[in-house]
Amino acid sequence: MRRECGRCSVISLFSGLGGLDLGFEQAGYHILFSSDVSANATSSYEINFGRPSTCADIRALSPSALPEADVVIGGPPCQSFSLVGKRHPGDERGQLVFRFLDVIRAMHPRAFVMENVPGLAASRVEGVRLTDVLRGSFEEEGYFVTVMKLTASDFLVPQRRKRVFIVGCRDRPVPVPDPRRFARERYGVTGKDVDISARAAIGDLGPCVAKGERAPYSGRAVTLFAKLMRAHEPAGGPTLHECPRMSATDSEIVRHVPPGGNYRDIPDEIAPGRVLKFKKTGGRTTTYGRLHPDKPAYTINTYFRRPNVGCNFHYEQPRLITPREAMRFQSLPDHFELRYGSQDERNALIGNAVPPLLAEAIAWTVKEALNGRTCELPLLFCGS
Repeated sequence: MRRECGRCSVISLFSGLGGLDLGFEQAGYHILFSSDVSANATSSYEINFGRPSTCADIRALSPSALPEADVVIGGPPCQSFSLVGKRHPGDERGQLVFRFLDVIRAMHPRAFVMENVPGLAASRVEGVRLTDVLRGSFEEEGYFVTVMKLTASDFLVPQRRKRVFIVGCRDRPVPVPDPRRFARERYGVTGKDVDISARAAIGDLGPCVAKGERAPYSGRAVTLFAKLMRAHEPAGGPTLHECPRMSATDSEIVRHVPPGGNYRDIPDEIAPGRVLKFKKTGGRTTTYGRLHPDKPAYTINTYFRRPNVGCNFHYEQPRLITPREAMRFQSLPDHFELRYGSQDERNALIGNAVPPLLAEAIAWTVKEALNGRTCELPLLFCGS
């Protein structure tokens, strides 16, 4: 008979700045080991978690050198499978999902969680969907496998981010986490009680400040989400709420885009050529998009300092969102700090992170499966 998994142990691969890890910690897990190929990521991780993180290419890590753990988690790089660009499962970065599989084969933990973008499910290997290839490979290793397509806003995250999780357990199938149960049992609320609008997420941050300064809060935390982000409130206010630079053209454009609007609201006489083309042929809803104060943000990607790649204009102020606001939409708490060399490196850390609240929902339902308390839950919304 399997032992109860009280404080389950975890190995984290492709850890990034630690969004997935924080979610598992919040669910009561103990992280034994973490690693990432990015020195910016591991440096940021060490500051925020207060423990070492190994900077190494996973292909150079021997599974035999890793500590034994109950669960292995990780989010292999997703660019090869992103819906924004072409999907190339043969790309070297795409091959890293199979390296994750190799680690599972070698270590055979009780459970594993692999996170990726929705494009993973649309990619094919020799005509077979990649998710089916991975599912079959994990099942051959003796795992019950559930492929979950989840939206972050269903789990208290103020962002309509969609992600795929491939979750395996040797003991029994892991059900898709129930958003209502998660909100009720983890945070004592119902869906109707929780405001995950853009205003609820960032409204207490106040005006942005100059580079390197801390930003005093505009007032007390009113919403549940703001309270969660400020649970370990940094003295003097959070860092990275820095006013973004904008071109004269973008500064003019934002004044014509209403909350919830996009490129279609830009007058032709000031619209760049790309926008005029989109108006004729059609473009993404989020192009030159402006946040709606009463709705969650769209996906925060790694280009949030650009208005033409995502819904990145503030709903009220005539500017782009700040890095700290992007972190709020990712449910990364205000005490989190980053180490980076350039703005692009900083934004990559933020945009590639797994929202910790979404990760916590996964961690919570995995632990229930490990402890044998999920038989009554239906396997809703799962599929390849």
